[in-house]
Amino acid sequence: MWKVRTMSRLKGKVAVITGATSGIGLATAEMLSERGAKLVLHGRRESLLAEHSARLPDCAHMSGDISDPTAFQSLLDMATERFGGVDIVYNNAGLNSAGLIEDIDIDKVCEMMRINVEAATRVTYTAMKLFKAQGRGHLVCTSSVLGTKSRTGAGAYCGTKHAMEALAEALRMELAGTGIKITCVEPGLVITDLHRGQAQRPEVVQNIARPLLPADVAKAVVFALDQEDHVLIPRVMALAADQVV
Repeated sequence: MWKVRTMSRLKGKVAVITGATSGIGLATAEMLSERGAKLVLHGRRESLLAEHSARLPDCAHMSGDISDPTAFQSLLDMATERFGGVDIVYNNAGLNSAGLIEDIDIDKVCEMMRINVEAATRVTYTAMKLFKAQGRGHLVCTSSVLGTKSRTGAGAYCGTKHAMEALAEALRMELAGTGIKITCVEPGLVITDLHRGQAQRPEVVQNIARPLLPADVAKAVVFALDQEDHVLIPRVMALAADQVV
């Protein structure tokens, strides 16, 4: 017989979130906070992070560049010192650079590779070493629907997300039965700060009347996290209802 659960399993959990200044990371932080989680946020903009920390209960933050090889370990150390351990890592920081061959900015593409692949890989393995030592933990990675396919003009971005999907799948198999979970969240078009400065609005180009909002993706993240111990959601995709991919 089904029973209605009145309390989230996330109450009291400690969540470390990268890319938490705005967008999906911030929306997820807010939803986790509503469910009683304790937060450690990371991003580049100190002033905004300080504002978020001040209004969210049980919330600490650290600003900096996630591509710094020491940044994420420092973040985990802060979380452990402040809250006694880490239950959740949301590997969310990322960049998006797209364009046709004639238009692409190679320097921006390489910067995207450093964040989306190198830094994300460092976050992943650093988190997993801690989780293995603890015997518990859940890593969530922001991938993309374009981590499951490709399209013209976005080859490099797709490549970064395919890399994340492959790493997560291998680790899922390696960690089976250990109590450590890994999930890839695969959103379609989400309107965030990543789209600022683009010459054409992506929802116009893709003919999407109502693209996803960060809160829509945050709900998918929380769904994957708020499961019983024996249940793993390895992948969760969220698309605008009229997005064709």
